[in-house]
Amino acid sequence: MHYVYILYSPSTDRYYIGETAFVSGRLEQHNSGFYKNSVTKIASDWEMFLEIECIDRTQALRLERFIKQQKSRKFIERLKSEPKIVDDLLLRFK
Repeated sequence: MHYVYILYSPSTDRYYIGETAFVSGRLEQHNSGFYKNSVTKIASDWEMFLEIECIDRTQALRLERFIKQQKSRKFIERLKSEPKIVDDLLLRFK
């Protein structure tokens, strides 16, 4: 099982989109500065905004790429407030 996750930092008011097989430890890694060259190093208050379960890594990578290409804060926020969008995207990238 793979996941697309979206983190939010209140101090920077920014979102971060990533993909992983292990969501539970990923948030802690981002907050601890484990990823030295990552955008997430700018803050240590990241919180889980949204977690999307995918059937495999290929689907997760395609979904992650699609969300990033939107370059839209409003789109990211709609993913959480309108779960049907996520369902439609998962079907699209199946």
